Amino acid sequence: MNELVSVITPSYNTARFLRETIGCVLSQTYENWEMLIVDDGSTDDTDDVVASFSDPRIRYFKNERNSGAAGSRNRALREARGKWIAFLDSDDLWTPDKLEKQIRFMEENGFHFSYTQYCEMDEHGNRTGVLWTGPRRIGRIGMRTFNYMGCLTVMYDRDAIGLLQIKDLKKRNDYALWIRASRKCPAYLLREPLAIYRVRSSGSITSRDQGVMRRLKYHYTLWRTGEGMNPAAALFWTLVNLAFGFLKKIVFRKKA
Repeated sequence: MNELVSVITPSYNTARFLRETIGCVLSQTYENWEMLIVDDGSTDDTDDVVASFSDPRIRYFKNERNSGAAGSRNRALREARGKWIAFLDSDDLWTPDKLEKQIRFMEENGFHFSYTQYCEMDEHGNRTGVLWTGPRRIGRIGMRTFNYMGCLTVMYDRDAIGLLQIKDLKKRNDYALWIRASRKCPAYLLREPLAIYRVRSSGSITSRDQGVMRRLKYHYTLWRTGEGMNPAAALFWTLVNLAFGFLKKIVFRKKA
């Protein structure tokens, strides 16, 4: 168990959180990793934060123009050299043993695609007492029903799944990646909270959206533009997503 892990980290004006995010990767008990930070035209001191770390495993890229999280993830995935691909947004955190436990879980079971449970914290780093879990196994159809997986928990085997690239979606672009990966193999849940998601009202790489109409728009665009479906099919899966989104809050939202 010593294959390289590529950690995909898009960033945009998150300098005040990025130092802690980089620190949690540096603290991993599994040490064979590279962290690919792709900055999307930040106007804060992101450059200075990254420059303060001298570890050669940290690779820093800057987009020539603002291209959104989808474009930044696409670029990092093209630059990645690892067998294992993991995702960590620039304001979220991992527990120190996240990579070690997840790789062991996948290797011992022969899995190529997995995710873990995660907890929530607020913008100031205080735990909210919420834990998110999900289905034990998510196949191709199950993945279409809803995005059960926290982006910061996902890992897949690039040798099995290949290079993933997605359309320029402003929202749900991480979900678009999981849909494509699920065509190759199902995702399996490691029932342990190994990541901490920062809940922010705005300004996040993946900030939560408010309102049914916005959710309708973002899901419809995912299926219509991202997956190239006809309008009727895109609307069908949008309504399925809304229904299973409510179900997720009832079934998979737990007390930490």
